[in-house]
Amino acid sequence: MTPPQLPLSGLRVADFTRVLTGPLCTMLLGDLGADVIKVEPPGGDDTRAWGPPFQEGEGGRESSYFLSVNRNKRSLTLDLKSDEGLRAARRLIATSDILVENFRPGTLDRLGLGWETLSAGHPRLIYATISGFGLRGPYRDRAGYDVVAQGMGGLMSYNGEPGGQPLRVGVAVADVYSGALITQAILAALYQRERTGRGERVDVNLLDSVIALGSSQVGRYLATGEVPQPVGNDHRSIVPYGTLRCADGFVNIAVGNDALWRRFCAALDLPALGADERFTTNEGRVTHREALDAELLGALTRFTRQDLMRRLEHAGVPCGPVNDLAEVFADPHVQARGVAVTVPHPTLGHTTVTAPPWEFGGQPLPVRRAPPTPGQHTAEVLAELGLSPQGPAGPAPGAD
Repeated sequence: MTPPQLPLSGLRVADFTRVLTGPLCTMLLGDLGADVIKVEPPGGDDTRAWGPPFQEGEGGRESSYFLSVNRNKRSLTLDLKSDEGLRAARRLIATSDILVENFRPGTLDRLGLGWETLSAGHPRLIYATISGFGLRGPYRDRAGYDVVAQGMGGLMSYNGEPGGQPLRVGVAVADVYSGALITQAILAALYQRERTGRGERVDVNLLDSVIALGSSQVGRYLATGEVPQPVGNDHRSIVPYGTLRCADGFVNIAVGNDALWRRFCAALDLPALGADERFTTNEGRVTHREALDAELLGALTRFTRQDLMRRLEHAGVPCGPVNDLAEVFADPHVQARGVAVTVPHPTLGHTTVTAPPWEFGGQPLPVRRAPPTPGQHTAEVLAELGLSPQGPAGPAPGAD
């Protein structure tokens, strides 16, 4: 798809976010075609310094963390503590459809960039706020971090191995899920604006997002009062469903009904297990989980991962290998999908990023811009706003 065909082409996003949740949201909006202007302080987004690892190039080095969530954006460096920087920020917002910010609640209000102030002069503006704990409640003013939200939202209490210590998910899932949720809220607000002609304020916070992420675990607790405990890679209500060890690695399987159980046993030459009355129904397999696990542990070590996968796939039993990332990006299906994209970069020469995660009309969305260097587009954006790096160059509609 060419840029004019992208779903959000023609929309501008004033991106006042940093680190992960907000940048992931604005990256997704950029993937969909929006013109995302990433407003950075003179020192740049904090994650530019988060490393190692860094990717090295003849023109410098860049943090792999920053590169992972900042494709399809332009970078504008502004000092919001200065009158000149605030004037440019207001001019940018006046030309934008969407503002996204993840400062502590009240920070932008103190700068005169709060929702009530801006919406009065720009009623079509969609104002998206991301925080640790939301805009109301006793924790409103606390700083929010992924690991804190994972713990306070209960996720760590039911993640991990039985009897083990609470375990954080290995990716910043509170940040990532919150970023996806605020993106959905922005898209819904855009649709609403088409009907009403007015923008809206939307907000998402890390704690609520982690609680929502709990889905069936939370539902189980609310329905029964039972506090979920960690069960490792197993499923609480389906057996066998999880990770099995074979001779040279691990395979995940999903035996979601009794017919699949019979095919599973036949495929792996386990007739006695298939005939065992304790295991013929899923309820029985859940009840006798430990006994079944012991049987499978001994039975499957005679298979290599390749052989186990071949047998299960032939029998139509859902399964997949447990890959490390080297195996993921060597997978022929992942390569055929073009998940990794190499793009030109001003300091590195080139860098490789993941592709946007959607297709429209059977076509993948392009990586139009590599993650920007600090202030790479400052002069370009200021010129579009009728400003120069030295100061304002005349009024713009809606700007002070």
